[in-house]
Amino acid sequence: MNLNPRQKRPRRGLLGTVALVASLSLALAGCGGGDAGTNGAGNGEPSDVGEPQAGGELTVLLDAGYSGGWDTGLDPATSNSIGANQSLNSAIFGGLFNLEADENGENAEIVPNQAESYEFSDDGLTLTVKLREGITFTDGTPMDAQAVLWNWIRNLNSGSTGAPQLDLAQDVEMPDLDQQFLDDLYAALPEDVDQDKIENDLGAIQAVDDHTLEIQLATPNGALVNAMPYNNLNLIASPTAYKEMGAQEFGRAPVAAGPFTVEANQLSERLDLKKNGEYFKDGLPYLDELSFQSIAGDQVLYQTLQAGQGDAIEGLSSVTLIKQAQNNPQLTTTLGAPTSPYVIQLNTRKPPFDDKKAREAIYYATDFEAINEGLFNGQGDMSQSFTASGGLFHEPEVEGYREYDPEKAKELVDELGGLTVELGTTDIVTARQVTTALQTQWREAGIDVKIDSKPLGDIITKFGSGEWESMLQTAGAWDPAAGIGVDVRFGSTSTYSGTPLPEGADTASEALEKGLQTDLDKLLADAAATVDEQERAELYQQAAKMISDEAYGPFGMAFSPAQVVRKGVHGPGLTTPIPALAVNPGVIYDRVWVEQ
Repeated sequence: MNLNPRQKRPRRGLLGTVALVASLSLALAGCGGGDAGTNGAGNGEPSDVGEPQAGGELTVLLDAGYSGGWDTGLDPATSNSIGANQSLNSAIFGGLFNLEADENGENAEIVPNQAESYEFSDDGLTLTVKLREGITFTDGTPMDAQAVLWNWIRNLNSGSTGAPQLDLAQDVEMPDLDQQFLDDLYAALPEDVDQDKIENDLGAIQAVDDHTLEIQLATPNGALVNAMPYNNLNLIASPTAYKEMGAQEFGRAPVAAGPFTVEANQLSERLDLKKNGEYFKDGLPYLDELSFQSIAGDQVLYQTLQAGQGDAIEGLSSVTLIKQAQNNPQLTTTLGAPTSPYVIQLNTRKPPFDDKKAREAIYYATDFEAINEGLFNGQGDMSQSFTASGGLFHEPEVEGYREYDPEKAKELVDELGGLTVELGTTDIVTARQVTTALQTQWREAGIDVKIDSKPLGDIITKFGSGEWESMLQTAGAWDPAAGIGVDVRFGSTSTYSGTPLPEGADTASEALEKGLQTDLDKLLADAAATVDEQERAELYQQAAKMISDEAYGPFGMAFSPAQVVRKGVHGPGLTTPIPALAVNPGVIYDRVWVEQ
């Protein structure tokens, strides 16, 4: 197998003349916007685009700082960029489940894909997953329950940050398993793996028959299936191929049962895929070839698309460039259904925000409505909690929420004898613009503000150190308990949270060791630990109220990055919106097609 990227062939399609006017387009594109309709303003997907056509190729441009990075490879068990690489993984692995939506982005739901169905027991402690019969990996071996079991155990125990944290039942005896299966499994696990844990996992997770698996839990997990498209349990690879190829080669070119196979892979630069001729869905995928190209930054992404060196951008976040794309007749721009509002996290564990008055001052000094109008042309989806209109359990308003009132902010700052704040954020254009606007607003209330913009890796390090005061981030996901959900930002033991630690604990590790929780932790845990949707909704409303009452962090607008494609490209997640499981909307690449 050739794992070096192939040379790009001359572009077939509609962008041949675009390169001639690329520089003029960048300079002269209109500044108009529009509302946050499902397809942006002025140039969205027409209601009738005709029947899909088979054939052709597509090059997708990805931001090197997020979805365009796969340094740790494509093996689901060891990759640390599972969430960011949703599109790559979907194209190669397909997935047991997909998140799908109506053409307008509404009524999103988890839909079985390689799985045929799933069902929770009445007590929520057992999940039964049935697989579709007849699916094979591209090496000809069956994608059956034994193969899925091998993947699930390995994916949970090989160190990937994309593995979910499951509270599995501890009292289920491991069944008698084929020795060759066990030998192959242990050979694929880290050498220092905890064998007792593996045996416990093999008791809690079992293949019932050739096409049925059961996961037995110690506590119910209402988000277990909803979160799968974002984590590595969704991605099933060939155990036989892993054994034959070895870890290194498998990480570069995993063998799966998805719509495409790996033809060439240059890590975090370019990934070339070709059509899986034995794909289990008749007539799919439509494309013959699919490539992903990593590009540094929104400006270069947009220039590359206009120059005809790509067909689609996943996750364009620059509002200025989105406006330009919306007014470019050669492009189709689709705004996703938003799921993750901006939030100003306040670190209550150190000054100045260990004082509630300081936190309240930030609430009253913050006018996210004005920022939404000024920076996002009013397209952001305003929220007072960790939910947005594209996600589950959305409630835009919270009773008693402190709204913008600069005079109250000034009074509180005076009572405090002044307030000096460091505001951190990820070093990307949109985040820097928002923090600059916040700095201006807060200064008007007498708050002295220093902005600290850092690359994502440095932000993660700073969170881990605990030495931060406030951070502009996003909070929430399609399901609040999945992805970068509410627990990540507000759970007391999360690395990325500044809420108070439980009483009796000086560190998050100590709280975990002693099993200590705050009242907010208990609410969030209860909301995740039920499969009753109405009960979950009520508990999340209570959690939003508690976050508001304690002034743990004001929320703002949820703004989904845009998908921008050349005219003639169509498909779910690219030209019809799908809510983002975390940051970028997912794309279902087996149904993406190009006009010939």
